[in-house]
Amino acid sequence: MREDKNNLGSIRIADDVVRVIAGLAATEVAGVAGMSGGVVGGITEKLGRKNLSKGVKVEVGEKEAAVDLYIIVEYGARIPEVAAKIQDDVKNAIERMTGLKVVEVNVNVQGVSFGNEFNEEDNRVK
Repeated sequence: MREDKNNLGSIRIADDVVRVIAGLAATEVAGVAGMSGGVVGGITEKLGRKNLSKGVKVEVGEKEAAVDLYIIVEYGARIPEVAAKIQDDVKNAIERMTGLKVVEVNVNVQGVSFGNEFNEEDNRVK
């Protein structure tokens, strides 16, 4: 948790806030199909609005932050371009909203989505 003090009191920014900012910025990049649960079992889930921090790990210090993202890319997307755009967008969003200096954004591509594979699974079981 980051804490700033000024003459009016203190401002605290929780790690979860930084995770949500990073997750939202990443999913808004074209070519990102969803977020992955990360190393845990390699299970992938499409990111819903309910869990904007899925597939995001952060380390937040007093003035700096490091971010690890686990993503699923859309088939046909140019992975290096998508990853570079994610790095830029996540860094800018966190720095703009929190004032933290982002020292690294690591993008881990966990899979490729082929069309509506998430929707097909949802429709199959009711």
